[in-house]
Amino acid sequence: MMPSISNETNIKLPLSFIIFSLIAFCASQVILLFNGHLIVEEYFRSPAILSAVHLLVLGWALMVAMGAMYQLVPVAFLTPIWSETFGFFQFGISAIGIAGFAITLSFSFKLAAITGIIAVLGILLFIFQMFMTMKKQAKKNILTLLVGSALACLLITITLGILLAVNMGMGLTDFNHIVVLKSHILLGITGWFTLLIFGFSYKMVPMFSLAHGFSMKPSKWVYIVYVAGLVVSIISFITEETYLFQIGLSILFIGFSIFSYHIYLIIKARLKKKLDKPFTFSLYAISFGLVIHGLAMVLSFFPGHYRFFGLLIYLYIFCWIVCSILGYLYKIIPFLWWTHRYSKEIGKSNVPTLKQLIDEKLAYPIFYSFLFGVLIVLVSIFTGQLLIFTIGQGLVLVATFVFSYTVINVLRK
Repeated sequence: MMPSISNETNIKLPLSFIIFSLIAFCASQVILLFNGHLIVEEYFRSPAILSAVHLLVLGWALMVAMGAMYQLVPVAFLTPIWSETFGFFQFGISAIGIAGFAITLSFSFKLAAITGIIAVLGILLFIFQMFMTMKKQAKKNILTLLVGSALACLLITITLGILLAVNMGMGLTDFNHIVVLKSHILLGITGWFTLLIFGFSYKMVPMFSLAHGFSMKPSKWVYIVYVAGLVVSIISFITEETYLFQIGLSILFIGFSIFSYHIYLIIKARLKKKLDKPFTFSLYAISFGLVIHGLAMVLSFFPGHYRFFGLLIYLYIFCWIVCSILGYLYKIIPFLWWTHRYSKEIGKSNVPTLKQLIDEKLAYPIFYSFLFGVLIVLVSIFTGQLLIFTIGQGLVLVATFVFSYTVINVLRK
């Protein structure tokens, strides 16, 4: 299999992942809307909710991350994708596996074990693709470490996930389901996604803000402290020691705080006075992530704190991970399409600007509607009111559909 010969990835490859992810994003929110009674009753481990969550986390967030990495890794690491043909094959396997896994979770854990294996295969192919690509990088840096560690967390997460699926379908003996479940969730959302967002934020924040002359030294401490927090937290699950859990969450909060402060220093060194609206929303997401980390740390010191962690996970996924992706994607897609469609036409004909490809005035209404909808859903869980949930989730759904339409509409220009 021959590797790509250019650093510019075939645009059809990242767009395939992104379009699939948008469909999965919309579908996950529709499922949640029609299963509101399960949400307000806090029955989060029901088949329908598990299906929606995995469609959101795997179908939306993971697939869009894969697509973004196919485009950004060659740019960030100055090395071409190992094989684009292999990438299209990996997309097909991943799409079939993830869609099948999300569907079968809703009615058969035994079938979910089979479709889960297909999904795992697709993800393993992606990890192999990225390993072969990053191996060719001439000079390794902190982005290599963050992205590489994120991929390692992804590998462990999917391994634990398939164990959970097999256990639910077949009932393994001597299997600590709770320890594996906690580790699966922690490494999935705070290991894979957070480390990946850390890594690419160090590339995109300076690019979108035109920042220069800042130091990257704090990034080393971001990595060391945050990974240490992950390790201590995992150990606390295994040993069931509360004080280790408290220490682990405290270290994670410190690590996220260092990252937040470092991003502040980078933004402070910017040349661009007025930041674009979608980009500022990604920066707000960092604040949300910091607050949620702080709440998790504080709650860990109170008895009965576990009953609130389901809500914190919900907020973490929507307000930190999803909001980060929404903000960055609103910028990346126009840039990606403009580069592909118009970069070679400069000087030959009139070409549209990036701002003409996507309506930035819609950014704030979309993002704030999404955010307010999430907060209303949170209120519905506390109050147990289905009507409040329907209003909040309805707002999230509308924002999701408008966002998806706005992004896909770029490809028509």
